[in-house]
Amino acid sequence: MAVHPHPPLQNSRPWHRSQKATTADATQAVATTVAARTFAAIRLIVGGVFLWAFFDKAFGWGYATPAAKAWIDGGSPTKGFLSGVAAGPMESTFHAWAGDAWANWLFMLGLLAIGTALMAGVALRFAAVAGTAMMALMWAAEWPPAKHLSDGAPSMSTNPLLDYHLVYAAVLIALAVVYAGRTWGLGRVWERLPFVRRNRWLL
Repeated sequence: MAVHPHPPLQNSRPWHRSQKATTADATQAVATTVAARTFAAIRLIVGGVFLWAFFDKAFGWGYATPAAKAWIDGGSPTKGFLSGVAAGPMESTFHAWAGDAWANWLFMLGLLAIGTALMAGVALRFAAVAGTAMMALMWAAEWPPAKHLSDGAPSMSTNPLLDYHLVYAAVLIALAVVYAGRTWGLGRVWERLPFVRRNRWLL
């Protein structure tokens, strides 16, 4: 008598597969939402850093900038920092720029524009490019690769390459890449504007 193998049992409960898929989708949705909110929070924090720097230097709130040196009262937002550069191949260049009107205006408008873009969640590509350029210049001004300053004193550099300026630049780029302005910001509205749709670099 021939013995026929039994056919494989079919899953009598297909809803198990459906339930697993639904659970996986829900988990992914939660993870995506958490990630979006995390990037949005980082965007607001970094935007606040840029805007605080602008207002403190503009009005002399008594933290990094005393009232007597406020930009609005004739102080220079760049003179103190750039004239104090004491290392690196651009030392003399930064000294020459220190306190110049064009340097003051460019620096302050950069802080204001980058901070506003981040807080609003719009033009994050512009913010990333402008912010990275600003951080690169500030990195060059501090020149972490130097072990000693131009007067021979120790530079106290903690890392010859990586410092907080590069961290800020990397964060700005990441925020633009993930469209962080769409959550808790005006990113979605901004993207639908006709002139932005025609000029994608404004995203």
